Amino acid sequence: MKFNKISILAVAGVLTLTACDDVNKQEPAGGMITADQLTETYTAIPSRVDATFAGMFNMMGEPYGVFGTGRSRADDFGFVMAALSQDAEGADYIYPNSGYNWFSVCGEYTSRTPNYANPYIRYAIVYNQIKIANDLISSLGALEDASSKNKVAQAKAIRAFDYLNLVPYFQFNYQGHQNDPCVPIVRPETVDPANNPRASVQEVYDLIMSDLNDAIAVLGSDRENKARINSNVAYGIRARANLYMGNWADAAADAAKAMEGYTPASIDEVSTPTFVNADEHNWIWGIILTDDQAKDRYATSASWLSSFSASAYTAGAACYAMINKMLYDKIPATDVRKGWWVDEKLHSPLLSTISWNGTTGDAISTLFIADVKEPFVPYTNVKFGMKKGIGGTINSNDFPLMRVEEMILIQAEGLAKSGNEAQAKQILENFVKTYRDPSYSATAGGRSLADEIWYQRRVELWGEGFFMADCNRLHKPVVRFHDNAASTNQPDAFRFNIDPDDPWLLMRFSDSETNANAAIVNNTGGSQPKQDQNPSLRDGVTD
Repeated sequence: MKFNKISILAVAGVLTLTACDDVNKQEPAGGMITADQLTETYTAIPSRVDATFAGMFNMMGEPYGVFGTGRSRADDFGFVMAALSQDAEGADYIYPNSGYNWFSVCGEYTSRTPNYANPYIRYAIVYNQIKIANDLISSLGALEDASSKNKVAQAKAIRAFDYLNLVPYFQFNYQGHQNDPCVPIVRPETVDPANNPRASVQEVYDLIMSDLNDAIAVLGSDRENKARINSNVAYGIRARANLYMGNWADAAADAAKAMEGYTPASIDEVSTPTFVNADEHNWIWGIILTDDQAKDRYATSASWLSSFSASAYTAGAACYAMINKMLYDKIPATDVRKGWWVDEKLHSPLLSTISWNGTTGDAISTLFIADVKEPFVPYTNVKFGMKKGIGGTINSNDFPLMRVEEMILIQAEGLAKSGNEAQAKQILENFVKTYRDPSYSATAGGRSLADEIWYQRRVELWGEGFFMADCNRLHKPVVRFHDNAASTNQPDAFRFNIDPDDPWLLMRFSDSETNANAAIVNNTGGSQPKQDQNPSLRDGVTD
C-alpha cells in the first residue's frame, strides 16, 4: 500500500463538466448546445437522457470527479468530500495534523485560500451538478410524458439541494442577511455566465423553495433506488431549507412528511459499526457507490470515515477521524452512541461485535498490520463500518445524505421554536429513549431545549456534514477547546475558537471562478485563526 503525502495544488482554468453527459459530446455551431438540440437528441436517443440523468447522481460521490485520474487527489470525491470538509472546519470532527491529512486545510482554516484545491473542489462539484440539472430542466421541461416530468422534478430538487449546500458557507445566516450577496445563480436562461454577479441570500432561497415546490408537486414515493429523489427526499430538503430560514412550523411539517414510511435504527442496530448501506431502513436518501467506482480508490468516504478499511487513509496511515473529547465527555454512559468512538483507553463495546483478521473486541484497537492498519488513538470513531466487511479493501461504502433521525430532530426543533415546546420535548425524549438511551431525559444535561436539540444533532449526525451549517444558522461560535490544551484532543495547530461573526468563516470563491466570472466580488475580512485564540468562547453544549 502506498500513500501520497499532501501537497497543495494551485488551481487554474474554468469549471469543466466531468460527469457522464454523453450528449455534450456534440459540437454544434458556436460551441454551445441549445435546449432545443438537447430535446431533439433526447427524444431521438432516450438512452442519452438516461445516461445524463444517472451521471447527475453518480458524480455526487465519484472518486476523482473534478480533477480526474490524471491529477488524482485523495480528497476529490464529490459531495461527500464537501461534507467532511465542513465537519473538519467545525469543533467535533478531528483528523490528526499529519502529512497524510488531505483535510488539514480545513482543520487549520487555510481552506479560505482561493487558489487551493479543497475549496475549488467543494465549489466545482456543486456547479457541475447544477449544469447537468439545468440541461435536463431546459431540454425536458416541455415534454409531457411522465418519465420526463419525473426527471425534471428530480433535477430541480438536486438544484435546490446544491444551492442549499452553498448558502451557509458563502454568507451568514438567512435571518438578518437576506439582502447580502451569496452565490451566482445559474439557470438555463443565464445569458452571460462570465458576467454573473452574486445573487442575494433571499434570491437563492427563493430559487430553492420554488424548485422544491415544483418537485414536490410531481414526485411520488416510487423511485429506482435510494440514490434517486422521491417525495420524501424533496420534503426533507425543504425541511432543511425552512429550518435554515427560520420557518419553524413549516420545517416541522415538512420533516414529518419526509419521514413517512421510515423508522430509526434500533439500539441493537447501532450497537455495531454501521451507517454504510443505503438499504438500511432508516436511510431516506444516500450516495450509493458501486464496487467498480470504489475499487483501488483512496478517494472515498470509506477511506476517510471508516476505521476498518484495509486500504484507506484512516487505518493505513493512522489518519483516523476522531470526536472531540469535549463532546464525547458529555455523552452519558447509558447512551449507545458513547460506543461510536473508542474511549481514552481504546475501549468501545461495538468492537466486541466484529472481528478483523481473527482479532476481536478491544484488541482490534491495538491491532497492527504493516501498511494496512495502525493502532487506534483515543476517540477514534467506530461508528462507520465497511459495506464489504471489516478489513475489506473495496471502499464502496454508501454515504447517508438524509436519515429519518435527522428529520425527527428537525421536527423537534421546528416545534420547539414555533411555540410547541412540550410536544417537541416529547418527540425528542421518545426518540432518544426508544432508540439511543433508555435513561434519557431532555433536561438531564442542564441545557436549554434548543441547545439540547443541537447537542443531539451533533452526536447523532457526527461525520455527516451538518456542523458548520448548524453553527451558521444558530449563530454559534466554533468552540474547539476550553481555556487550555488539556480540555481537547484537537492538534495544537487546530486548537482555536472562532466567533460566529468572524468573516473568515465565509468561504472564498476560487481564483478559477473569479477569473471566469468578472462580476464576482469575493468575500473578504478576518484572518486565519491562531492557536489558542478566543479561549473563553462557549457554545451552550460543551460548556
